[in-house]
Amino acid sequence: MKNTYFASDFHLGIDGRLPARERERQLVRWLDTVAPDAEAIYLVGDLFEFWFEYRTVVPKGFARFLGKLAELRDGGLPVHVFTGNHDLWMFGYFEQEFGIPVYRKPIQVDLHGKSFFIGHGDGLGPNDRGYKLMKKVFVHPLSQWLFGWFHPDLGTRLAGFSSQKSRDAMPSEERYWMGEEKEWLVQYANRKIAQGIEPDYFIFGHRHLPIDWLLKNGRSRYVNLGEWMFACSYAVFDGRDLELRFFERRGEVVRNY
Repeated sequence: MKNTYFASDFHLGIDGRLPARERERQLVRWLDTVAPDAEAIYLVGDLFEFWFEYRTVVPKGFARFLGKLAELRDGGLPVHVFTGNHDLWMFGYFEQEFGIPVYRKPIQVDLHGKSFFIGHGDGLGPNDRGYKLMKKVFVHPLSQWLFGWFHPDLGTRLAGFSSQKSRDAMPSEERYWMGEEKEWLVQYANRKIAQGIEPDYFIFGHRHLPIDWLLKNGRSRYVNLGEWMFACSYAVFDGRDLELRFFERRGEVVRNY
């Protein structure tokens, strides 16, 4: 039985533990490593620090990563992409150029008898009302049309400034596990369970912390994929169980079992 892989939050375009270009090469090495035994790969949002598709222009860079995606798809490997809060302005390039489906909302899928609820995670849960309002503006067709009239250099610069301000404003406590009662994606998953939606796995990104948390029903697990600026974490499902792993480094997973 082949494996299904999940990863998110590459944030290609900015430096982290490694310079951005070297992290892109690392990501390509990971894809080369997992592809031979992969049944499918799910890339769950924030692949790029910023992405906006103009009608005839896509952002400069990322040639190694995009080329590897094209190679995998040409070889017949299913790849699935989700938009995140940093790359939500995808308008068809991935579908048309690579044959890769792009999901803008969480989806539910069954894999070998196990059920998965998959989404980036931004705008979910009871908190972050300011971002939820801002996202409604960002995804509105009028906002996208107006932004499309900016020169790409100016648009990219504005987006970079906004991203940095957002990072600087993040409270320090959110960089660590805050406890089940404050983790809004845990609350969101438990709320779904209370509504009768009980997948085996809730798979999210966005939180930038590798988490494997058994939820209140004692069966479903909330799995956060972490990120690649520092942790280089991902999940693998072998048809029986799902495990968080780290690529080319060691790391720790927040868990309660």
